[in-house]
Amino acid sequence: MQQDETISQAYQEHRPYLVDLAFRMLADIGAAEDVVQDAFSRLMDADLGEIEDCRGWLIVVTSRLCLDQIRSARARRERAHDAAEIEFVAPPESGLADPADRITFDDRVRIALLVMLQRLSPADRVVFVLHDVFSVPFDTIVETVGRSAPACRQLAWRARQKIAVGQASLSPTGLGPEVAPSEHRAVTEKFLTACATGDIGSLLEVLDPDAWGEFALGPEATRPGPVVTGAERVARNLVRFWGEGATLVSLSGGGLPTLLGFVDRTLTAVLVLNMRGQRIQAVQVIADPRLLDFMAAQLPALT
Repeated sequence: MQQDETISQAYQEHRPYLVDLAFRMLADIGAAEDVVQDAFSRLMDADLGEIEDCRGWLIVVTSRLCLDQIRSARARRERAHDAAEIEFVAPPESGLADPADRITFDDRVRIALLVMLQRLSPADRVVFVLHDVFSVPFDTIVETVGRSAPACRQLAWRARQKIAVGQASLSPTGLGPEVAPSEHRAVTEKFLTACATGDIGSLLEVLDPDAWGEFALGPEATRPGPVVTGAERVARNLVRFWGEGATLVSLSGGGLPTLLGFVDRTLTAVLVLNMRGQRIQAVQVIADPRLLDFMAAQLPALT
């Protein structure tokens, strides 16, 4: 009974973080959720008395499962096609020629950063996501990739170089997007977990008292979306729409923390968190069908 309670508590506390972690590596919400479910299944079969840090154990197992899946997918692609013929190509510009249909550059470079991550080797990508995005220590990463700490540092450095080169090619000015600032990571993680668990109190800790929320359906909407003001009202709306039955994961790129919202594994909205310091000033929920169709079309091609 004690073991069941421990696993149940771990599931509630750590699942949102682990799904976010897995999505960064796999770029597929269904695969990410399945991997995390597998990790918890393995936890149920483990001897909890031998696990000192349950969260750390789950991170290692989830990362290993992701790494196995990445390697397996890459092997399948290489058997089917010559590796030199595999390309990741953005949709033709003609499809976005009409200014009324154009998706902003920021939206496209966020997806482009995911494309860059997919171009990394499996080990490079896992080390980069774990260390540079989620601040996991190299000593823990060693257990995932089976290499020494110096080797992991080298993998992270190599991944940064590849990402930097790719980012420089995204813009005529040579200035690409940056990964979300590390100081925003803790706030974003707390936001994700609070929404998933329906924890209004934790949401209020990261929301500015005067925070506001906006729901945008895009330029073809017959009327503007509602605007909600005040931290408590914003928090309750977030729990209502992005609590049980929904999944939020973070997306790299741009200067503002950005989340993808899935319902039944279908991309339903993009959430942009406007932050000042360690507080969220505004939550913009974008449900423009054109933007969602574009992003949803890109994600499967990355896996």
